[in-house]
Amino acid sequence: MYEKELEAMIEVALHAQKVIMEIYNTNFEVEIKSDNSPVTQADKLADELIRKELGAKFPEYGFLTEESQDTKERLTKEYIFIVDPVDGTKEFVSHNGEFCTNIGLCRNHEIVAGVINLPAQNRLYYGSKGNGAFRLENGESTRLHVSDRKENLRCALSRSFLQPEEVALLDRNENRLESRFKIGAAMKFCMIAEGTADISVRLSSGTKEWDTAAGDIILSEAGGCMVKLDGTRWTYNRENVHNTGGYELLNSIDNLLL
Repeated sequence: MYEKELEAMIEVALHAQKVIMEIYNTNFEVEIKSDNSPVTQADKLADELIRKELGAKFPEYGFLTEESQDTKERLTKEYIFIVDPVDGTKEFVSHNGEFCTNIGLCRNHEIVAGVINLPAQNRLYYGSKGNGAFRLENGESTRLHVSDRKENLRCALSRSFLQPEEVALLDRNENRLESRFKIGAAMKFCMIAEGTADISVRLSSGTKEWDTAAGDIILSEAGGCMVKLDGTRWTYNRENVHNTGGYELLNSIDNLLL
């Protein structure tokens, strides 16, 4: 199931990559939005392209995207696309390459397919319900699986939004950790899905559905999970799009830190 949608999501993510990288390699301007977050022409043009191409192929589907107005009409839809055209705009502005395009497909409040594209790395991750998760690189797809670590955990943390309470939590669990490192945007999902990291924690309510939807299904299909701090799973296409209370990304639910 969802093969047609997933194929279209991969295709449009690669189309958006061209737009994003063209702007990335120029002296682009940075605006500050009302929530004090940065936005560039790459965010805006990629958002427009993704909505246009997917909307033409799936006119009955709704959208929730970071750079377009949320009309709440999406709440009446069986299917919606949840999109962050440039996840990690701070990393985009910093020119460190740690930014992504996230496209998730939600059906009745459950994410059923997802794509995370890393434009600066020419690497794409994708997955769909019941069909596994994969990394697409140099034209070849490799199936992903999380690590089996239950100790000596490698923890991926936010590059730009690390919170003191997250550091304190890790300090309290220092005996379970081998290492902790910072990485931008949804790349944390990808690293845990492919087994190069094991956990990640986000204790603030700063992220929104478009930051996590695509990564949630990719991580799940690789054998891991994204959970609330009480260990329960998230639903999507909510009226409140904030991931209130935070979450943990885990190679195994046994590694939940809270």
